[in-house]
Amino acid sequence: MSFELLMCIATLFLLAGIGTPIGYAIILASLVYLGLAGLDLALAGEKIIQGLLNSFVLLAVPLFIVAANIMNAGTISDRLLGFCVSVVGRFRGGLGHVNVVASLIFSGMSGSAVADAAGIGKIIIGMMTKGDRFPRGYAAAITAASATIGPIIPPSIPMVLYALVSQSSIGALFLAGIVPGLLMGAVLMGMNSFIAHKRGFAMEALVPLRALPRKTAHAFPALLMPVILLYGIYGGVTTPTEAAAVAALYALLLAGLFYRALSLRALYGIFVESARSSAAVGIVIGGALILNYIVVSENIPAMVADALVGIDMHPIVFLLLVNLLILALGCVLDATTIILVIVPLFIPACRELEIDLVHFGVLVVVNSMIGLITPPYGILLFVINAVTGIPLKEIITEIWGFLLVLVAALLVLLLFPGIVLWLPRTFGYGG
Repeated sequence: MSFELLMCIATLFLLAGIGTPIGYAIILASLVYLGLAGLDLALAGEKIIQGLLNSFVLLAVPLFIVAANIMNAGTISDRLLGFCVSVVGRFRGGLGHVNVVASLIFSGMSGSAVADAAGIGKIIIGMMTKGDRFPRGYAAAITAASATIGPIIPPSIPMVLYALVSQSSIGALFLAGIVPGLLMGAVLMGMNSFIAHKRGFAMEALVPLRALPRKTAHAFPALLMPVILLYGIYGGVTTPTEAAAVAALYALLLAGLFYRALSLRALYGIFVESARSSAAVGIVIGGALILNYIVVSENIPAMVADALVGIDMHPIVFLLLVNLLILALGCVLDATTIILVIVPLFIPACRELEIDLVHFGVLVVVNSMIGLITPPYGILLFVINAVTGIPLKEIITEIWGFLLVLVAALLVLLLFPGIVLWLPRTFGYGG
């Protein structure tokens, strides 16, 4: 490791340690490297511009953010929750099941765990804690855990970013996330059912079956969003980036014209907030583009690949070690940083060990999402705390059971790649 790289890493950890936003920390640390190496600092701007202009796929990120914010601002979330209550609210711990099912449905619209948690999270937590049906820490914990499904089932902003660094097919990645997302939902509902019976949580009033068609009709236009997205991508009508534009337009038409729940003033606020969120992601992407240039210049990916091949490591062992590392990093870093900065180091090694990059990508994204609810730093824990005011201590106390089953689901996906790759292979992606 060169002195310049060592100082770059030291600067990065120092800035991150004192609370500098990670995007700015990466850019400043990269500038330190360029300065010490005697390179033109303008190279940083050049790499950012080249990376952004050559990556049409990145346009999907702000479009999915806009779509999610529009869905949250209208009455779409309320209609979806009403539908979920009528379907699964009748079982013990019913509102916990509603929480998970709502996340499964909403994940097909937003592509962002934070959007799901901040959007439907506050609504469903209010429903769960009303009349002391559920402890508020438990309601917050299952909301945070279920929000991790958002970026697994398509569309998925983290998978778009992974496709950028790995040159993998976005279509294959989106398909590969469907079964793992459903598995995550199943294990969370299983844990909720276990805890509900153990603690004797109350059952909700049964919604008559005759009311189900009406509830379905109210939510049907919103339920069409994932169908439109998937048909557009896999029917050959749109690219994933164009599908993101369709999602944003459909959400706008649905909330503004069909449901008439969106004013011009609210729409302006949505665009401003979406711009801020997109800019925050863009700064991290920009920093990662410079840092990736530095890493490649230092020949680190090739060194990692050569070292792993030299010790003749089994692919399963490699995946276990990498996922343990990502799980640990997920406690202190956000998913965007992990995918853009850390994951590219292992892509060459995956190729050498003949690990399917789509399988690896899904594992990385699932693992990064688990990191969002892993104490002490899990971002989703802070998001839920911020939007509800529920103390972090209560949320962390209740999160461990859900964290355990999600890690178990990750292990199953790691050991049985066929679960991940079945749908992509069925649709003709990969071998």
